[in-house]
Amino acid sequence: MSLNLAVLLRESARRRPDHTAIIADEHRLTWAELDAAADRMAEGLRRHGLSPGDTVALQLPNVPQFAIAWFGILKAGLVAVPMNVLFKDREVAYVLAHSEARTLLTWQDCAEAAAKGAAEAGVTDVFTLGRPDAEDLPGRPFEELLADPPDDPDGVLVPRDPGDVAAVVYTAGTTGRPKGAELTHFQLFMNADTPGRLFGIRDDDVVMVALPLFHVFALSSQLDVCARFGATMTLVPRFEPGRVLEVMERDGVTVFEGVPTMYVALLEHPDRATRDLQALRVGISGGAPMPAEVLDSVEREFGIVVLEGYGLSETASTTTFNSSAEDRRIYSAGKPIYGVDVEVRNPDGHRLPHGPDHLGELVVRGVNVMRGYRGDPETTAATLVDGWLHTGDRGYIDEDGFVFVVGRTSELIIRGGYNIHPREVEDVLYTHPAVREAAVIGIPDHRLGQEVHAVVALRPGADASEQELIAYVRERVASYKYPRSVEFRDELPTGASGKILKRAL
Repeated sequence: MSLNLAVLLRESARRRPDHTAIIADEHRLTWAELDAAADRMAEGLRRHGLSPGDTVALQLPNVPQFAIAWFGILKAGLVAVPMNVLFKDREVAYVLAHSEARTLLTWQDCAEAAAKGAAEAGVTDVFTLGRPDAEDLPGRPFEELLADPPDDPDGVLVPRDPGDVAAVVYTAGTTGRPKGAELTHFQLFMNADTPGRLFGIRDDDVVMVALPLFHVFALSSQLDVCARFGATMTLVPRFEPGRVLEVMERDGVTVFEGVPTMYVALLEHPDRATRDLQALRVGISGGAPMPAEVLDSVEREFGIVVLEGYGLSETASTTTFNSSAEDRRIYSAGKPIYGVDVEVRNPDGHRLPHGPDHLGELVVRGVNVMRGYRGDPETTAATLVDGWLHTGDRGYIDEDGFVFVVGRTSELIIRGGYNIHPREVEDVLYTHPAVREAAVIGIPDHRLGQEVHAVVALRPGADASEQELIAYVRERVASYKYPRSVEFRDELPTGASGKILKRAL
């Protein structure tokens, strides 16, 4: 049996050759054009000396060439390593060396750091995508890889085993060096097919791609899903709420996918009320639990249902999902998707009963779980135990099987022996009319071990004092849970996917 994930693209090109696959401002690519360009990329990589199983690092923003390169790498039977465009040279060098990449495809705006990192890692094959007026870019022109069509008129699609690695996706590195999750062709295929069916994507949908394509959320749940079902993607290279609202109106976006901070930014932007967003039919949220107040506001102001899901890089994106407005549990992360089991375990590894009183670590088993961490058997063995992936996330499962995620195990605050889940306090802060964003963390305390500290960004023009917010939360939670201190910032730090970075606080 063979399965190459790039079959997603080939089938959509055969089925809907003239339908628009990608919109990038004034540029458009049909599915047939995207498929042909990916064939040329595959041929270019092959002629450059790469063989099936070799690794290619892909460091591009949300531009059509990302999709061309992604599917071209797959078509050639190679392994893709998506890389953050914000990486500095040290980070580039680490990922290239650790993944054993032979070639780097990079972007003009990060080319200097990429070239330094590649040199440090001993990678000499660097291809840089630049604007037409760009000069003196390091490496060779990206376009060289697109110069020649393949010899076979049917295109390129190197057979792969379903269990072969298609991509190595590096984690954010919250607990040390980033780890490379090895995801197979079969896992990524299932994580395109199943979630797309669950939220009912249609071939006439226009999907806003504002999440970075090098992140597993956008890569698996947007690019691959759209390729599987032949929907249209409209790309924005960077999430800027005003620009996103403009593109949503211009292109008639029907599906918006993002992390909670993106929804907050859209809600708060002054252009929201003036944009015609009637085409929008559904919102999808992941990456972090969405505060109840934010979810309610989005559904009310945009007139849509927001379907939440939960997943990790190690699960090829999706693990649980609320499949529809009719079959969801609001504020939950939904139920496990097809072929996936989720349990809650205590620190001793014993399965806990259902119900909110039984909080523990979420563990996952199923078709979506990575093959392992590249080059790291010890961490793989510690994370994958008897076939179960230990996620490091805390939550519970209710009596109907819906999963609720309350936060990272590492973020749990223990104050004087009491366990405090930051999300519970954050949800209260989000209900205050002056609060735009909030993050709750534990800080050292000589008497209690840890103390509760809130970091808050206020809405434009709003005003609130530290004592006001402390009193507001104190009235709504148990006495040991409310924050004893509040820090105000203009904005909270976020990662590439838009999630709030608590480790930076």
